[in-house]
Amino acid sequence: MSALTTRQDARERLRRVFEGALDHLIPPDESIPLKGTRFADFEDQVEALGRDVLPVALEEPAALEGNAEVAHPGCCPFCGSARVYLKKKVTQPELLSPQGEVVVRKQHARCRACGKTFSPSSSRLGAAR
Repeated sequence: MSALTTRQDARERLRRVFEGALDHLIPPDESIPLKGTRFADFEDQVEALGRDVLPVALEEPAALEGNAEVAHPGCCPFCGSARVYLKKKVTQPELLSPQGEVVVRKQHARCRACGKTFSPSSSRLGAAR
């Protein structure tokens, strides 16, 4: 089992996304005025910042998980058989979380005994309700 990224790379990606959103909210150049004049305008901009930053803040820790990528799929969760293999196809589905759409890398495995497929690398990840 291994992570898909390093802690430093995850922090750097999150920092870049946040700084870009922050520059939009409060431009570093003081000659550029703030957008909006009412508190409601600022609330809308902060919500937009959250829509940009929060999904990345979820994606990066998920990519750092030790089970983000597995070398062996383990046993079938349906029948318990060890006759399981990893499929070559890896997908990146978008999960809907309260913070927005989050993209995660997902491996796929197939059981030779019962024929069912499952994802060994994301057994703890699921769609938010």
